[in-house]
Amino acid sequence: MISQDYAEFLAKKAPRAQATGIDAKEMPAHLFNYQKDVAAFCLKQGRAGLFLDTGLGKTAVQLEWCRQAASATNGRALLLTPLAVAAQIEREAHRFGYEARVIREQSDVRDGINICNYDRLHLIEPETFGAVSLDESSILKSFGGKQSRALIEAFSGTRFRLAATATPAPNDHMELGQHAEFLGQMSSMEMLSRWFINDTSTASQQWRLKRSAVQNFWDWVSSWARAAQSPADLGYDGSAFVLPPLNIVRHQTETEVDA
Repeated sequence: MISQDYAEFLAKKAPRAQATGIDAKEMPAHLFNYQKDVAAFCLKQGRAGLFLDTGLGKTAVQLEWCRQAASATNGRALLLTPLAVAAQIEREAHRFGYEARVIREQSDVRDGINICNYDRLHLIEPETFGAVSLDESSILKSFGGKQSRALIEAFSGTRFRLAATATPAPNDHMELGQHAEFLGQMSSMEMLSRWFINDTSTASQQWRLKRSAVQNFWDWVSSWARAAQSPADLGYDGSAFVLPPLNIVRHQTETEVDA
């Protein structure tokens, strides 16, 4: 049986993300309390994962994080996003009074929040931004993919980094590894070698989490990321976010089908 002293020694040896950011300043009134706490955590960490489910205000947290992170550096934040939602994020930013605009190339960059499509990454200079946030960051999922490597390398020296997605795949550990590597927390291969086993019993040779490492692994993830499907997951009242029961009405029609 492990002694308490030895257990405490092992706990101290367990990897934890080191906070490299700032203490959050006063949060705006439009954020819910749980959003303020998540934004403060991500700012404190400096390099963090933001995994709030659909409807929990991921974009609002991103915008406030960008504002404060930019203010703490050179005044410029980059928010990379898929093409389809760039204008939507710009509208939401203006709605809440943020200084933001959609940019297409480096000459468009200004102080404040600069929103850009992923496919225009090659037209901007990453080192000119004090903070970067990846919207729909599951784009990092492809291990060794060209876009994933480009993002990791382009912002490896950026002090403030945020990876935000409403749809992280909790059972896709490679995706979490890519997020950790982008954020500078740990390389994907180190993560795999520390907590996973290469399952050679299957043709795909998938990596699986060691049974003895489950608690330690998720403790490590929670040291640099916040995930929630409801405010209740973060200790808040989530009753206002419970959807009403779905009413399903089935309609049956008759038709003639040619043989």
